[in-house]
Amino acid sequence: MYDVTKIISMIKGKRGEHRLFRLAENLCMNLILSLRDFFLVKKELKGPTEFTETLNRITIISLAITIKTRGIAEVEHMVYLQPLLEQIMATSQHTWSEKTLRYFPPLIRDFLTVRADKRGQAIQAWQQAETTVINQCNQLLSPSAEPNYVMTYLSHSFPQHRRYLCAGAWMLMNGHPEINSANLARVLREFSPEEVTANIYTMVDVLLHHIQLELQRGHLVQDLLSKAITNLAFFVWTHELVPLDIVLLALIDRDDDPYALRLVISLLERPELQHRIKAFCSSRSPEHWLKNQPPKRAELQKALGNHLSWKDRYPPFFDDIAARLLPVIPLIIYRLIENDATDIADRVLAFYSTFLAFHPLRFTFVRDILAYFYGHLPSKLIVRILNVLGVSTKTPFSESFAQYLGSSNSSICPPPEYFANLLLGLVNNVIPPLSSKSKSNPADASGRRTNFSKPHASTQAGGNSNADAQRAFYQNQDPGSYTQLVLETAAIEILSLSVPASQIVSSLVQLIAHVQAMLIQSNTGQGMSGGLGQNSGLPTSPSGAGAESAGASRGNTSASGISANFVSRSGYSCQQLSVLMIQACGFLLAQLPPEFHMQLYSEAARIIKDCRWLSDSSRPVKELNSAVGYALLDPTWASQDSTSTAIGNIVALLHSFFSNLPQEWLESSHTVIKHLRPVTSVAMLRIAFRILGPLLPRLAFARPLFMKTLALLFNVLGDVFGKNSQASPHVPASEIGDIIDFVHHAVMYEGQGGPVQSTSKPKVEILTLCGKLLDLLRPDVQHLLSHLKTDPTSSIYAATHPKLAQQHPS
Repeated sequence: MYDVTKIISMIKGKRGEHRLFRLAENLCMNLILSLRDFFLVKKELKGPTEFTETLNRITIISLAITIKTRGIAEVEHMVYLQPLLEQIMATSQHTWSEKTLRYFPPLIRDFLTVRADKRGQAIQAWQQAETTVINQCNQLLSPSAEPNYVMTYLSHSFPQHRRYLCAGAWMLMNGHPEINSANLARVLREFSPEEVTANIYTMVDVLLHHIQLELQRGHLVQDLLSKAITNLAFFVWTHELVPLDIVLLALIDRDDDPYALRLVISLLERPELQHRIKAFCSSRSPEHWLKNQPPKRAELQKALGNHLSWKDRYPPFFDDIAARLLPVIPLIIYRLIENDATDIADRVLAFYSTFLAFHPLRFTFVRDILAYFYGHLPSKLIVRILNVLGVSTKTPFSESFAQYLGSSNSSICPPPEYFANLLLGLVNNVIPPLSSKSKSNPADASGRRTNFSKPHASTQAGGNSNADAQRAFYQNQDPGSYTQLVLETAAIEILSLSVPASQIVSSLVQLIAHVQAMLIQSNTGQGMSGGLGQNSGLPTSPSGAGAESAGASRGNTSASGISANFVSRSGYSCQQLSVLMIQACGFLLAQLPPEFHMQLYSEAARIIKDCRWLSDSSRPVKELNSAVGYALLDPTWASQDSTSTAIGNIVALLHSFFSNLPQEWLESSHTVIKHLRPVTSVAMLRIAFRILGPLLPRLAFARPLFMKTLALLFNVLGDVFGKNSQASPHVPASEIGDIIDFVHHAVMYEGQGGPVQSTSKPKVEILTLCGKLLDLLRPDVQHLLSHLKTDPTSSIYAATHPKLAQQHPS
C-alpha cells in the first residue's frame, strides 16, 4: 500500500497522467478495503496523508468497518487512532450523513460528528463563480467553438474556476442539446488527475443543488431525474469523459440528499453498464485471481469503449470498467442499508451477485456486512447476502443451517444439537489438537484423532504457507486458511440467524455449563448421574450441594437432542472434548459483535448467582471456601475425574473469551462483575477475582483500563469487607490472605509492565488510587493493604520509591 501511495502522490498533480493514476488509485482502493486490521496511512504519524480525496474517504470507511466488526486489537493502536484520523481528514472537507454516522463505531463517530458541514459554503462559492464559469463554458463548449480556445482556456483560467468545468458543462447541457465534447475531452486530458476528481465531486454537488432549485420552481422530480441521468450518461457513456466508479462514490457520499441514491440506482441499471458486466463475467472465471499467468485482456474496444480504446485519448480510467466497480458495489450496498433501502439493496445484490463472485474478498464482504449491520437486516436480505458466496463455494456451512434460514422456522432458536455441532466443527478444525492421551480411554483419544484434523488445509482456501508471502495480494485466498474459513463460517452462521443475540448466547452458555453431562449422556445413553460427581460423598463439593442439580432439568433437555456418535466424531474422549468445546465456544463468541458480549456477561452472571450453595448463609465459611475452590478447579483438571461444575465451566468460558478478545472490546469486561454485585460472601468474592485475574497481563499495558479494573475489585472487596458492609456472618480478614496477595501482585505487575522482578516498583498513580480506595474497607483489611499508599511512614513501597521519597524526606 505504501508503494502504491508513493506512485499516487507523485502523479496525482501531474497533467495528463490519467491512465496510470486511475489504475494505481483503484488498486489502492482494493488494498485498503482488503485490510482487516488497524493500519497506518503513513509509516510515521506526521503530516497529512499522501492519499487522494477518494482514498481518504475509503480509508475512513475501511477503518469503521474493521473497528466495528473486529475491534482494535492492540493498546498502541487505540493510542494512534486519534492522530491517524486527524491525518486522514487534514486535507478533506467531507462530512458523512447522520444515517452513515449512526452505524460508525463510537471512536470514529465522535471524532467526525464535530466536523462542520461546509457543503453550503461550497455551493455559495459555486454561485459566486457561476457567471464566469458559464461564460467560459459557452466559449469552450459551444458546437462552433474554436479548437484553439482550448489552449487559451488552459493558459488563462484560474484554478478556482477550472474546478467547476464539469459542473458548468452539466449546467450548459440543460439548455443546449449538444455541447462540444471534443474540446471538453481535450481540456480534461490536460488537467491533473486530482483536478478531474475534484471536478466530479463538485459536479455532483451542483447537480443535486440544481435539482432542488428546479423542484422549487415547479418542475416534476421524475423529469429532473431523467434529465440528470441523460446528462450523466453523456459524461460517462456517450463520450466517456469521467470514470464511472468515482461518479458513483461521489453520489453515495451525498446520501443525505433524497435523490443521490436514486441516481446511483439508475446508473447501475443503465443498459450500457449491464452489457459491460455481462461481457466481463462471460470472459473469465471467478477464480481468475488465483492464476499465475498474466491475465488475458479483453479487446480494448470492448473493455473500454469506442472512445477510450485509442492511445491518443489518454482515457481518465484504465482497463475494464466493470472490474473497477468491484470495490464500489459493496460500498453502495452499505449505503443503501444505512438509508433503510433494504429492498433496493436486495435488488442490486440480485442483479450483481454473479458479478460479485469475481470479488477477491467476497467472503470477507459477507462476514463484515452481517456483523456491521447485525440486528438491522431483514431475513430476506440476509439470504440474498449469503447468496453472494455462490452455490459452488466450498464454504463449510452446517448441514442443518439452511433450515433455520429464511424459512417459517427462522424466528425459532435452533436446538442445542445445532450449536453443539457448530462447536464440534471448531474443535476438529480450529482449536489446536491435544497431544496427551485420554485418562479414561487412551485408545479412543489416540486412535481416531488424526482422521478429523484438517485434511484440506492445503487445498481448500489456501493454507498459511511461506509461499503466501510471495504472492500478489489478490492471489491470497479469502479468508486465508482453512482454519480461518471454518471459524469465520461459524461466525457467519450465528450472525445470519434471525433470533435475538440473547437466545443464541443463552443456548451456547447453557450448553457449556452442562457440557460434561451432555457428552456423557450422548456417549453412553445414560442419565446425567454416573460420573458427574453428584453422589461423590463430598459434602463440601458444589455438585453435592446442588450446583449441577440447579440446572439439571435444562441439562437433560440439552442432552436429549445430541446424536449418539457425537463424541466419536471428534476422536477425543468425553473429558477432553468437554474442555475443547469450552475453548471453542469462547473463541467463537470473541469473533462476534459486542451485542453478543453483553448477553454473555448477563447470562454468565445469572448462572453463577443461581447456584444455591453460594447464597446459602447457613453454611460455615470454611465449607463455602472449600466448595468454591472445588468449583473453580481448572476444567482441564476437573474433567479428568469427571468433577467439573457449572461455575467452573462458565469461568473457563469467560477466560477463553477474554483471551481472544481485541484490546478495545476488553473495556466492557467489567460488566460481568457488575452483574454479580452486590457480592455478599467470600465465596462470590473469590469467583469475581478468579474471573478477572487472568486478564492481568493484558491490562498491565493499558493503564486506564487497569485502574478501572483495580477500582472495581476494591469495590467488590468493599461489598464484603467494607466499613458499611451488610454481608454476614462477619469474616476475619485473615481468611482472604490469598486475595490480599493477589492485589499486591497486580499492582507490582502493572508497575513492572510484566512479570514481577526483585526491583519492581509500583506506579505512583496506582498507589494514589489504592490509597483512596482503601478508605472503603474495614480497618483490619486496610492494615493488610497498608503498603499500597503514598505515605512513606506506613508503606514500604512509598518509602523506597524515588519520586515519593523525594516528596517526603525523613
